[in-house]
Parts: sequence; structure tokens; C-alpha cells
Amino acid sequence: MSDTQAHFQDETRFNLQIERLGPLPLINHFIERVGVQQALARHIPSDTRCAVTHATALGVLLRSIIVEREPIYRQQETVHGFASGMFGVSAEEMAHLSDDRLGRALDRLFDADRAALLTEVVLAVGERFGVRFDELHNDSTSISFCGKYPVASGRKIRGRRAPAITFGHSKAHRPDLKQLLFILTMTADGNIPVAFRCADGQTSDSRTHIDTWNALRAVAGRADFLYVADSKLCSRENMEAIDRAGGRFVTVMPRNRLEDQEFRLWIQTHSPAWESVWDRPNPRYQDGPRDCWWVYRAPLPSTEAWSVVWVWSTLLTLRQAARRRRNIAAASEELQSLRDRLAGAKTRLRGAADIDYQVKTILEKPVPTHV
Repeated sequence: MSDTQAHFQDETRFNLQIERLGPLPLINHFIERVGVQQALARHIPSDTRCAVTHATALGVLLRSIIVEREPIYRQQETVHGFASGMFGVSAEEMAHLSDDRLGRALDRLFDADRAALLTEVVLAVGERFGVRFDELHNDSTSISFCGKYPVASGRKIRGRRAPAITFGHSKAHRPDLKQLLFILTMTADGNIPVAFRCADGQTSDSRTHIDTWNALRAVAGRADFLYVADSKLCSRENMEAIDRAGGRFVTVMPRNRLEDQEFRLWIQTHSPAWESVWDRPNPRYQDGPRDCWWVYRAPLPSTEAWSVVWVWSTLLTLRQAARRRRNIAAASEELQSLRDRLAGAKTRLRGAADIDYQVKTILEKPVPTHV
């Protein structure tokens, strides 16, 4: 037998098999370490008639959201595209993984005590990874929907109330679209999600903090953690409720507060005794100006007797100055365009009221929040 024939026979004993893994081995490691699958099985039990348990189906959706983000009707196709077992289902269970099976699992998730389920998972993460719940940051945003959604009116389903998709204050500047309000809280230690809930689209942010804080107290196991939120927290009802329960908070004072107006007038003729609390290199540009922060504690508290601390940031000052210049330049161009239009022969603005309205629209145009 020649060397070529022997080499060919050796190669025929091996078969090349290609399987797609993606990040699923790493994802499955953390799902198993946190005990997500076991928590789902405890809170959403299944009967013996289910070929695929509710917990297994929801585990498939969880992995799909992280990896593929495919719609429900394509989950079976998605699972088939990966190596066997990567989505937590066997080959036999995979044949029963229909969109109807996934929909029924989501129905059971809606009926379950989702707050208790989330609390259990968060506590497991804190215990297994040493996450500290000393400082928690809360924020909310609106999620817009295209369509009428006439049935999503906050009706009760099997004794539980579903959130209403309706019009509200759109943070995306789309008042023509209905929306929901998403509320998320993260830890300062690693930006780990701690609490999440969904509210009606017309819900005011200022009315969500007390319920959120009570849920966080259950997760942290104590009340003295630092709760950080935006200016919607700065109301007498919210701050006094947290203080009476033994909590601590940091918030931003809105511009419509009397203390803000008084300080802006006072600083025009006085120089605060600024104290440096932060000095580091520019986080974006190696040769950029340093990121410096100064604070000044007001001698008088707020009307609710809370301490007021004013903060001055060098980088924020530069960004705001640049934004003002851009806004002034844009408004000047629009006013010049309006002037040329009025000087033209085909202008349709004949009355002073129409002209005043156009000028007012240019000057009061909303300023983008991003810089």
C-alpha cells in the first residue's frame, strides 16, 4: 500500500461537523450560576401535559433576546441554527417549540408574581457576585408605539391589570405616538439592573418614585441605601416619604424652584466659596481640558429643610457654551431666511400676526437635550 492510499484511508475516518455556538456557552454559564431556570420553574410551574415546560420556553426567549432578538414565530428556526442544547432544549423538545407554546408561557409569566421573581433573581446575583446595594440609580423613559392599540387600555386580564398604551409626555418628542413608561434602576456597583417595571403611558415620572423605592428596599434588605434620581424626585411628597422610612436620596433641583431663581440672582453679585471635589484628565480627549467639579453648600436649606449643594463642572460649562452658540447660529439663519422670504415677491405672510407667529416659533423651538 502506498503512502498516498494510507493517508487517504486515515482521512476517511474523520467527519467534519460544524456547529454554531455564538456567546451561548458563556450565557448559559451565568444563567446556571444565577439559577434563573430554577427560579422560573418555581414561580411559573407547569403540569405534566406540557411537552416543553413554561420555564424552558421562557429560557429560550431569554437567550434569544440576548443573542438574536428574533420574533416569537421565528424562535424554532433560531434554535435550529445553533448547536443542540445551546438554548436549553433537547432535540425532542425542539420539535414542540412553536409560537403557540411560547405565547402560553408568556401568558403564565403575566399571571405570575413577577416582582417576587425579579427580586429573587437580583438577590441571587448580589449573593453570587458580591454586588453591593449601597447606591442605586433610577431613571425612566418613554417607549413609543406605532398604531392605535385600542385594546391596550389598562384592562384587567385574569385578575391582573395590564399597562395602558396611551398618549403621554413623550421624551422622544413624538406626541403623535402612544407610549408606555419604562422605569429602570441600576446599582452604582457595576451598573447591574436591580428593578424594572412598566407603567401606563400617561404616568407622570414624579408619581413613580415611592413605589420604586419600596421595591428597592425589599431588594436591598434595608432602607439606608442612597437613592439617586433626576428632578422628578424633587417633590415634597417623594422626599418626605423616603425620609420617614429612613432612606437617603440625591436629586436634581428643577429650574422652576424658588431656590434656583434666588441663587441665579445672588450669584450675579456674589462669588460662592467653591470647593474642589473632582479633578481628573479629560475622559474623551487626551489633550483636552481637565474634568473639574466644584461644589458650594448653600447656607440656607430648601423650603422642605433639605440641604442644597450647587455644582459647577468645567466640561459641562464648555458644552453648554458650545450648544448656546450652535442654537444662536441656527436661529440667526432661520430669521435671515424669514427676512428674505418677507422681502420676496411671493411671500404669503401678509399680516403682522403671521410674522410674529413665525418669529415666535423660531425663538421657542425646543432645544435638543443631547450635546
